[in-house]
Amino acid sequence: MAQRQIVTMTEDGGVAIVTLDNPPLNLLSEAAHDELAACAGQLAASESLRAVIFTGSGERAFSAGSDIKEFAAEMRPGGGKARADREHRVFNAIASLAKPTLAAINGLAMGGGLEFALACDIRIADDAARLALPEIKLGVFPGGGGTERLPRLVGESKAMELMYLGEPISAQEALRIGLINRIAPRGQALPVARRMAGQIAGHSGKALGIMKRVIRTSRETAVEAAADHVGRAIEEAFLTDDFREGVTAFMEKRAPHFQHR
Repeated sequence: MAQRQIVTMTEDGGVAIVTLDNPPLNLLSEAAHDELAACAGQLAASESLRAVIFTGSGERAFSAGSDIKEFAAEMRPGGGKARADREHRVFNAIASLAKPTLAAINGLAMGGGLEFALACDIRIADDAARLALPEIKLGVFPGGGGTERLPRLVGESKAMELMYLGEPISAQEALRIGLINRIAPRGQALPVARRMAGQIAGHSGKALGIMKRVIRTSRETAVEAAADHVGRAIEEAFLTDDFREGVTAFMEKRAPHFQHR
């Protein structure tokens, strides 16, 4: 039986809407990463598109992050770096699109889900959204660009606070610190993003692409340069006893008992 498609794309008026449809929480499984990478390639090749919106299906989650069940197979030499490298490739491909990108965040944007949104140019969240990089609670840290992109948005100290604590923040707090651009009424992040994308799509596609390239060159080059360093650090974390305990505790729905080794 063919595997159900996780990432879908529609186009209207020069605006593409890319939807992550992996219910109930739109987890970023390995298959989802593969489909997002393929979609990014299609978007990059399109000459008719002027803007792209990324969103999650339903109202519960933009994406609640990685499929933690997959971590068990990656707690081996090379496994952590392979995951970090894959996440960087996918999110860097999205960030490098020569078209304005918007994330329409409905509900949860956690871990890799927030890193997915951080790879977009603009983030619009509904007023029920909760955003976090909670990886530290598993004994690891963000491996898909969060350590590079979040400090550039909210400042190094605030980014460290969010990553050290791993606690979710509200859409209102995210707007206050500059993590998101706008708040939409509950369930309306996508319509608000559509209106903004439509306005953007009315401008010169050439000028938009050149402007984005200039901005990105000056701000994002370090993200790509950091990918190998982050991958090696994630590898180190993936091989710790604490990470194994963190994942086991999550799957068993209990608090982890870290031994700090």
